[in-house]
Amino acid sequence: MVGNGRKEMEEEILITDDSEPPSTGLAFGSCLAKNGCFPAKRDREKKRAKVTHLRRVVEVSKFRVSPAACEFRKTYFPKTSQTEWDDWHWQLKNRITSLTQLAPMIRLSLEESEAINRYSRTLPLAVTPYYASLLEKDNPLQPIRRAVIPVTAEQQFSTGEASDPLGEDNDSPVPGLVHRYPDRALFLVTDFCSTYCRYCTRSRMVGQRSGGVFHKIRLERALAYIQEHREIRDVLLSGGDPLTLSDAKLEWLLTRLKQIPHVEFVRIGTKAPVVLPQRITPALTKMLKRFHPLWISIHFTHPDELTPETVQACERLADAGIPLGSQTVLLKGINDQVDTMKRLVQGLLKTRVRPYYLYQCDPILGSSHLRTTVEKGLEIIRGLRGFTTGYAVPNYVIDAPGGGGKIPLLPEYFMGRDGDDLLLKNYQGRLYRYPDPVDQAIGDHLACKPCLPLVEGATC
Repeated sequence: MVGNGRKEMEEEILITDDSEPPSTGLAFGSCLAKNGCFPAKRDREKKRAKVTHLRRVVEVSKFRVSPAACEFRKTYFPKTSQTEWDDWHWQLKNRITSLTQLAPMIRLSLEESEAINRYSRTLPLAVTPYYASLLEKDNPLQPIRRAVIPVTAEQQFSTGEASDPLGEDNDSPVPGLVHRYPDRALFLVTDFCSTYCRYCTRSRMVGQRSGGVFHKIRLERALAYIQEHREIRDVLLSGGDPLTLSDAKLEWLLTRLKQIPHVEFVRIGTKAPVVLPQRITPALTKMLKRFHPLWISIHFTHPDELTPETVQACERLADAGIPLGSQTVLLKGINDQVDTMKRLVQGLLKTRVRPYYLYQCDPILGSSHLRTTVEKGLEIIRGLRGFTTGYAVPNYVIDAPGGGGKIPLLPEYFMGRDGDDLLLKNYQGRLYRYPDPVDQAIGDHLACKPCLPLVEGATC
């Protein structure tokens, strides 16, 4: 190779596409020293040049494995190796989608078994083996079990429910794209999820059609629309779950969006780190970090989802420099207690995920058994604000039926006015005064006459 072509290879370093990110792996130099990659004999180094060849080897990355998942695999998938279990393709291929598969794993209640048997046009059953390992065998009221296993109440439709309660189809100029807000667009890139939540806003479309086929022509039409509309600066990839796409397809999509000058950043909405943490390989994060600024919103439901596997998946994304936020749907009997929500949001911060939205459950068909009152949501916000760090308090919103968009809701902290003072109530329920002279307040509102009646003594 050098000079007369003699083979000069002393050592060969294997670098895998799925090697650990910097924050979790060993330093490169220390690894070389530990494995003796620096020969001690100087005279040998003088005689011939040192040539180190790098060979890239693709292999399944090493994942943390919780004891529950390990025991579940050995019990219900005894012929499956740990390497296979850690492969996200294996997880998708072996999803639990039928009563026959599920019945040996958990003791189904009558409501659960009847709901699965009677499935016709509603959202199908699908749970990854990993997420199934978190379900309690004898407890049909377990929160995360209720979130993914059908019950007969889904067949009971109530007043105000609809298949498309948010009116997304009315704001869809081309198939797969929703353009509701002025400067941003929702890009539905797939109708496939690895696990189906029973309260899914898009249950009308996911799991019903193509089984995750990559509709390139439909995507091209949506991309053309984004290209033509220069006001769109923010694109949210959703579906279905965009992270069920292969690395190559996702890279193609992100590349196309990055080529549009007025698209300033891209967001990805996903539940993969929670139900399919094996998907977050270092190869994926290495690819994603090429497309900064990139943000990811992760759908969390309950603190029981913060397993070693999911924590590691979030760490890998955060190590790639991707800001992470959480989106949580408020659900009756699942996460509608202050203590439960506090454990979730505090656990998310430790996982480097910022609680972003707490959604009032959308009124999809057959969802009344999962929807709480709005007052319950306000109660939870009151129970968080002041009792934990502000970083842990999400924005509580209702996505207004009919296409009104997200409307924030807050407990009442502004109690009115007393002369030149505002009356404010803190998190403990105590009243405080803030000086805000009436004359100044009137001056600030001169350009907004409808606001003047709010100032004591003012007239229109």
